[in-house]
Amino acid sequence: MLPRPLPADPMVQQLIRQAQQAKMGRRTLLAGAGGGAAALALAACSSGGAKSKPTAAADKSATSKLVRWDNWALYIDVDDAGNYPTLQAFEAETGIKVEYTEAVDDNNTYYGKVKDQLALGKDIGADTVCLTDWMVGRMIRFGYTQELDHANIPNLKNLFPSLKDVGFDPGRKMSVPWQGGFAGICWNKEKLPGGLTSVQDLWAPELKGRVGVLSEMRDTVGLIMLDQGVDISGDWGDDEYNAAIDELSKQVSDGQVRNIKGNAYKEDLINEDTLAAIVWSGDIVQLNAENGDKWGFSVPEKGGTLWNDNFLVPIGATHKKNVETLINYYYDPAVAAEVAAYVNYITPVVGAKEAAMAIDPELANNQLIFPDEATLKKAKVFRNLSGAEEQKYDAAFQSILLGS
Repeated sequence: MLPRPLPADPMVQQLIRQAQQAKMGRRTLLAGAGGGAAALALAACSSGGAKSKPTAAADKSATSKLVRWDNWALYIDVDDAGNYPTLQAFEAETGIKVEYTEAVDDNNTYYGKVKDQLALGKDIGADTVCLTDWMVGRMIRFGYTQELDHANIPNLKNLFPSLKDVGFDPGRKMSVPWQGGFAGICWNKEKLPGGLTSVQDLWAPELKGRVGVLSEMRDTVGLIMLDQGVDISGDWGDDEYNAAIDELSKQVSDGQVRNIKGNAYKEDLINEDTLAAIVWSGDIVQLNAENGDKWGFSVPEKGGTLWNDNFLVPIGATHKKNVETLINYYYDPAVAAEVAAYVNYITPVVGAKEAAMAIDPELANNQLIFPDEATLKKAKVFRNLSGAEEQKYDAAFQSILLGS
């Protein structure tokens, strides 16, 4: 078997190399690799300091009617001809052309491709990209995003109040939610008619070599921590994280886990390389619609993760006002409901549920799109990490991907 490539983040690479060269265990790595993790984390934080932050590009929106949008797969409405109906309507309404690309497989791989350009303030080829809360927080800290002009987004009044002021972006100056969702567990209903209710069910002997988990650390490790009784939104530290890492490492080294992937995990479910997996909620609804009702999904009994992906404007983007016009369009409740009807993720737009009733009452009552308080109580948001924590926890997780 060929060795896996090192993760894109050079500081994570250095931590892993330190551990490999010193033949350290993950406990040593989490302890800081002799202080290296803390030093590297401080370097990472300082790289986003005021003196090193790049300058925002000039906005060409007035003369160039274009938006280049990078997003995840299966994350916007698509018709049978492969067109995007809401984007077509936006283009007709505004005269702004949208180049839409499914360029994001997971947060780390996308960031790894563009971080050097971001650091130099260069155009990454996208005017907006939708990334998850924690990655948006990192990019804001490093000065890699442009400030949004809320005057150009009057429909932002429809943003759910609970999402208007978040720790990684107070006042939503730099980011706006696109969609949210749960990480939970799924299973092939033909092969596993009894279903699954917990992360522990993934470790059943009959599933050896047929389990997939996500390459998003906060979702995979977060679900394992929840299964071990840890409130991932609360007060926990190295000991709790290390226990989950040890569990994941065991399942990978024993051959229980077949694949650790981003959005590409869907193909493994379709071809039945995996029969059960840690997954994102909306993907399973869409896979069932496209391939027959083959998979079940649940938020585990001990809890799932809850997250949002967010619009941001990269520092080198040249069409910021056009992006703001796009965001405003998608914050119309009727448009938000149309997208939700296809993607089956949690819309952040107040009024979208009422608009969805006109499309499909069953849709409006879907707990994966419009969750009630009881459903939301089953999910937790992975707490914010300090720079030092992010470096050492990512390194420990990536070391499993490398098979060390």
